[in-house]
Amino acid sequence: MPHLTAAHHDTLVYRLALILGKLNQGEKLDPQTLADEFNVNLRTIQRDLNQRFAYLPLEKTDGLYHLHPTVLGKLSTLDVERFASLAGVRGLFPSLSDDFLRDIFDAGIQTALLVKGHHYENLGGKEASFRQLEQAIVTRRHIAFEYLKNEGSKTYAQIEPYKLMNHKGIWYLAAKDGGQLKTFSFAKIDRLALSDTTFAPDLSVEKTLIEEDGIWLGGDKKEIVLKIASEVASYFKRRKLIANQVIEKELEDGGLIVSAKVGHPNQVLPIVRYWIPHIRIISPEGLQAEMERGMQGYFCQPPRI
Repeated sequence: MPHLTAAHHDTLVYRLALILGKLNQGEKLDPQTLADEFNVNLRTIQRDLNQRFAYLPLEKTDGLYHLHPTVLGKLSTLDVERFASLAGVRGLFPSLSDDFLRDIFDAGIQTALLVKGHHYENLGGKEASFRQLEQAIVTRRHIAFEYLKNEGSKTYAQIEPYKLMNHKGIWYLAAKDGGQLKTFSFAKIDRLALSDTTFAPDLSVEKTLIEEDGIWLGGDKKEIVLKIASEVASYFKRRKLIANQVIEKELEDGGLIVSAKVGHPNQVLPIVRYWIPHIRIISPEGLQAEMERGMQGYFCQPPRI
C-alpha cells in the first residue's frame, strides 16, 4: 500500500464515503463520471471500485457499478463511514484479508479497536495474538502476559483489556492493572494468555479512551500553554497537532495562544521542536528553557563514528 499523507487520507475517505452513499441509494455509477466529479484519474476510481470495495456485493451492468438488490438501502450512515474509513486505511490492520475486514464490521469486534493515526507498524507474525486480544476485549476476559522492556521482561496478570489503539502508527493495548489505566505497546507483549475469569466494564474508561487524544492515560493532567507564530498558525487551526489542543486566543498579528492538558510533556515537546522557531512554550515557566538546554546538549555531543 503506498504511503498516504494525512491530507491524502482525508480526501480518500471523503471520496469513498460519497461513493458508498451513492451506491446505497441505488445509483448506478459510471467510473468516468466519478473520476470527473472527484477530479481524479479513471484508474483511481477503478481501484476504488475493484479493490477497496472488493468485499462489497457490487455488480457491473453495461459498464455501470451498483449494489446487489439484497443489500440495497441497508447500509446505515455509520456503516458507510466505517466501510470508507476501513477501505482507505486497510494497512492499519495486521491482517489484510477480507475475512478480517468483515470481522471488524461486526459490532463487537469494532468496539475493540480505536484508530488514532494513519500510518502503521509491521506486526507480521503476531496476528494470532492480535485476534486473541480482540476476543478478550469483546468477552471481557482477564489476560496475562510478559512485557518486554529494555531493562528486561515483567509479568502482568489479571489485566483488564479495554481497547487496541492505533496511535500514530503504533498499536497499544489500553488496559487496567490493579485499578490503574495503562497503555502497553502491543509489539512488546509476549506469552499472551486469556483467563477464564471475566470483569465488569468500567464505563468511565471507555469515555476516557474516546476523548483522550494521545496514549498517556491516567494520572493528573498538566496544562501547557504555547504561543504559535502567524506563519504556521493555519496548520494548528486546520487540525489538532497537539494532544487535547484548545485554541485560547487569536492574536492581532495572526498568531495563536494554544493550550493543552497533557499527562506527560512528551505529548507536546516533539511538536515544539519540530516547529522551532515558530512556536514557544509560555507556561509552565521554565519548560521552554529546559527543552532548549536539552537540545543544546544533544547538538554539542561529538559525532558517533
